[in-house]
Amino acid sequence: MRIFHGWRVVAACFVVAAFGWGLGLFGSSVYLQAVTAAHGWAVAEVASAITLFFLVSAAVQRTVGRSIDRWGPRPVLSLGTLSIAAGVALIGQVSAPWQLYPCFVLVGIGWSTLSTTGISATVAPWFERHQGRSITLAIMGASVGAILGVPLLLWALRHWGLQGGLIAASCTAVVVLLPLVGTVLRHRNPAALGLRRDGDAPPTGAAPAPAPEPRAARGGARVLFWTATLSFALGLTVQIGFITHHLALAEPWLGTAGAGWLVSATGLVAFGGRLVLARIVDGVSVRSLAAWIMLVQTAALLAIAWAPSVPVVVVASLVYGYGIGHVTTLGPVVVRREFGAAAFGATYGSAATAIQFTSAFGPALFGILRDGFGGYGPGLAIAALGTLAAALSLAIGGRLAPR
Repeated sequence: MRIFHGWRVVAACFVVAAFGWGLGLFGSSVYLQAVTAAHGWAVAEVASAITLFFLVSAAVQRTVGRSIDRWGPRPVLSLGTLSIAAGVALIGQVSAPWQLYPCFVLVGIGWSTLSTTGISATVAPWFERHQGRSITLAIMGASVGAILGVPLLLWALRHWGLQGGLIAASCTAVVVLLPLVGTVLRHRNPAALGLRRDGDAPPTGAAPAPAPEPRAARGGARVLFWTATLSFALGLTVQIGFITHHLALAEPWLGTAGAGWLVSATGLVAFGGRLVLARIVDGVSVRSLAAWIMLVQTAALLAIAWAPSVPVVVVASLVYGYGIGHVTTLGPVVVRREFGAAAFGATYGSAATAIQFTSAFGPALFGILRDGFGGYGPGLAIAALGTLAAALSLAIGGRLAPR
């Protein structure tokens, strides 16, 4: 039985996501710890440079979505691979704090193409019945980036130092991703292969049944768009801040090696969460599911803030990690389901711009709160309130818009 090429696209995007999250989002926690340790710079100073990475990524999200709609994923993701590889390699060469900023500009450009918007816009044209599952499976590579990326980066830094380790990571990304993107992602949609979405053969007789009408077409598009955007902006602001500072947050309780393994275990739990999500996502209300996940994350953050100890930090991190994959993945799934495939690239690109502009401040906010309060506890309590507000935004938007 011949495998539908769309599933090959999903597999390629899985690998892209592993490198994108490993060198981008999850890698940022390694850069924060390694650069501050190597140079003795303030946590807030380095975290502010990392914030620029998210701001740059936010600024080009809409352009990424539109570019993939227009030219296809191959040139866009190839450019992103070269950009993130160059940025990561140059982080190891810096000798003054200001030099981090151009490095993270390059990382931000690469991250924008190799993360949620680029991957979702690549996969969306290939599926209708399996829209949620396909995007979930593709983005599941992000968990591999957390499970393997952080320990491998730390291992490379221990063996080859900051400079050599980051150059090795960058070269690996280029060698793996450029051939993969160039071959598997050469087709923009199933029509290029004479097929329809999900691999269905073209109709031979009666006209095909029309695709289901998106919910936004029945009214309330602005409510749906802005409540989803606000919710995932708040949720991901906290999530990105937590991920960036997770290693530093856990280190006093577990040591550097133990904290590294906890970050990896958190990524493993997120991977398991994505496996569960892939099985259920096409049969549930994705708004309601995302809201419940954010409520669970709220409880995990409050536990660490109010009763920090080795067991609480470990268990709450794992509980929070279960929701990481859901929150990262369900944003594009909500937009895809409520607005349809035709305008997905531009619509989610617009949402992602607002989401990433807001969430870009997560690392800096966590750093400022940590330095201001002399610890992570009060900042985690504030982050929990933000996550709670995100859950309420999703629930309210789902009730206000016509069904």
